[in-house]
Amino acid sequence: MHSVRILGATATEIADSVRQHVERGVLAPGDLLPPVRALAEDLGVNRNTIVAAYRLLTQAGLVEARGRAGTRVAVHTPVAQEGFAQGTVLRDLAAGNPDPRRLPDLREALGRIAARPVLYGEPVIDRELEAWAQTWMHEAVGDDRPLRLTITGGASDAIERLLAQTLTRDDAVALEDPCFLASLNTVRLGGYRPVAVPVDEQGMTVEGLRSALQAGVRAVLLTPRAQNPTGASLSAARAAALRDLLVDHPYVLVIEDDHFSLLSSQPLHSVIGPEHRRWALVRSVSKFLGPDMCLAVVASDPETAERLAQRLNPGATWVSHLLQRLALELLTDREAVRAVADASQHYAARNRAAARALSERGIPVAAGDGLSLWVPLPVPARAVSEQLMRRGWLARPGDEFVLEHDLAARHLRLTVHDLTDAELERLVADLAAANAAVATPKAG
Repeated sequence: MHSVRILGATATEIADSVRQHVERGVLAPGDLLPPVRALAEDLGVNRNTIVAAYRLLTQAGLVEARGRAGTRVAVHTPVAQEGFAQGTVLRDLAAGNPDPRRLPDLREALGRIAARPVLYGEPVIDRELEAWAQTWMHEAVGDDRPLRLTITGGASDAIERLLAQTLTRDDAVALEDPCFLASLNTVRLGGYRPVAVPVDEQGMTVEGLRSALQAGVRAVLLTPRAQNPTGASLSAARAAALRDLLVDHPYVLVIEDDHFSLLSSQPLHSVIGPEHRRWALVRSVSKFLGPDMCLAVVASDPETAERLAQRLNPGATWVSHLLQRLALELLTDREAVRAVADASQHYAARNRAAARALSERGIPVAAGDGLSLWVPLPVPARAVSEQLMRRGWLARPGDEFVLEHDLAARHLRLTVHDLTDAELERLVADLAAANAAVATPKAG
């Protein structure tokens, strides 16, 4: 740590002193703050005063408490983002986007929704969308479960608001490992502590969730099917085992992000038991209606819904009724519904074809659910992705999705559903060549 003098007699004064040093660059990211006992003796205050000061700084996101490793100035590292790579000349396999040709045509629907204007003070949820969504969500959670609906500006918006109305900074959140980038970023940028729970071919593991609950997580965020990036879906047996674990933790907030709902080829198996007190099921429409349709339907227990609604009020943060009406128009239009069903079959078929072609070239891949393939490699994936760039492909290495477990470092996530047969054949050959090049580098 730099030689600095921390001053103050109260927790607020001490925290302000540290803040000034950070803002002026005297304390740099990663610098270690004095131990609680040492600083208390130096300032002549009670140890609890220093603990309170460090807590204020942690809640503000200025420092990070690392247990035996001490308290350090927070390091804000760049985070990977999903989406199209602007300006690249490479064939982009990293974006994770739906095929724009498979999205419903909005033009006629847009012309039908222009009705009366919506004014301040009107219901936050469009009444017709609410009626349709009640049926959609009750089909998922059961007709006998009390629930309330909320409409948010997409799944990430819902998750951010759900965590914010339940947690405080530095609370622990159980996340799948490897994890969807948007969820990982939401947790990190919110100042919460991600606790890694490994994912296997059946989804979040039982032992992983047990360890996370023992570590005191206040929330669990998981994907029941089409887990991104792995494509895994919870089996009925795995979901039941996870529900059993959660019986003793009814006030841990459980958020299920069913992002692939209408496109999924797998049934929904929920981990939310009938007696669980804090829960939310989130279903966005971006994968099947389009990423610019920033809308998600959230079903949750009434108390969670009430607290969530306080963060969604007319005049400030409601979701546009025009967007709500457009979503409903598409979700109830025969041609649009048929387009979604056709897209579901297309994604599944193309992923199976790609998995089969890769397996035939000695790269065994299981075609999971979702828009992408999770491709295991015998060599480090980042080195393979660099080799692929030289051959004209942009791929996303698995280490971008990882929290703690290093298995993802030997995976690529590839979005291949829009490749032609000829392009797929070329990719398979190039990937095999890239593997070989990394495995046997040229001497000197």
